[in-house]
Amino acid sequence: MAMAALRREGRRLLLPMASQATIGAARSGLVAEEMVPFGARSISTQVVRNRMKSVKNIQKITKAMKMVAASKLRAIQSKAENSRGLWQPFTALLGDAAGVDVKKSVIVTISSDKGLCGGINSTSVKVSKGLHKVTSGPDKEVKYVILGEKAKVQLVRDSRKDIEISITELQKNPLNFTQVAVLADDILKNVEYDALRIVFNKFHSVVSFIPTVTTVLSPETVERESEGGMLGNLDSYEIEGGETKAEVLQNLTEFQFACVLFNASLENACSEQGARMSAMDSSSRNAGEMLDRLTLTYNRTRQASITTELIEIISGASALEG
Repeated sequence: MAMAALRREGRRLLLPMASQATIGAARSGLVAEEMVPFGARSISTQVVRNRMKSVKNIQKITKAMKMVAASKLRAIQSKAENSRGLWQPFTALLGDAAGVDVKKSVIVTISSDKGLCGGINSTSVKVSKGLHKVTSGPDKEVKYVILGEKAKVQLVRDSRKDIEISITELQKNPLNFTQVAVLADDILKNVEYDALRIVFNKFHSVVSFIPTVTTVLSPETVERESEGGMLGNLDSYEIEGGETKAEVLQNLTEFQFACVLFNASLENACSEQGARMSAMDSSSRNAGEMLDRLTLTYNRTRQASITTELIEIISGASALEG
């Protein structure tokens, strides 16, 4: 009789102070740690293993995206550096008229179509909004021409009525001057402007880009400003052939806009790939640190579960033997 009573008491001692449902929920990770009684496992090793597997997959993706961005950057960087020589002679010929006061301005904002590339798109949008605020007025009209999906998504929220043209998937295929020249011609035919202000990110290094604004004036504005001595030494050149000065200025401004737009698209594409490389490298390092912490948590949880099971077995055996 005494042994039977001790055995019944031993079975009662094996039961924890919480209900079996609470322990089952705690083992599956559904109960907070402070709510779990002493001796019960607060997190399941299966939950930690699933989380570790997810983090490893994310780390593989970010490393692959970094390698792809590095490959694309090497292909675009040389083109961007060579294209800088296209528009620089126009600065010497027509001068730099960034602060010219005009009535009709068009802000050409260049961004990327894809995300995960840091803050280059937000930077372009901020600069564009600042230009819009500075150049707008009671008798002035300011419109947007957007190249890229990410700038469109941000500007359409509060400047929908000011968006004149929106073009996406410009960088779906490798950029060439012919493609950009056709695009520039379409923009010039569909907008009325006195000044075009192209906003883009100039590539400096893999971890650095410079927000840049380049201004292209209309032929009428160039002629007016050149008479006032605000532009370069255009009048010091002689015009040969049967073309008039207005026709020469028309051709110059159209070609200048195509060259600037080509260089700006390449510079922004380089900045995008460099920023994506940096962002994916940071993400890979963060995933590695999280994986280390999860591995430590998994080992501790597994050791705690083994220790708890051993204590339960020893306690039960001792109660039965007693």
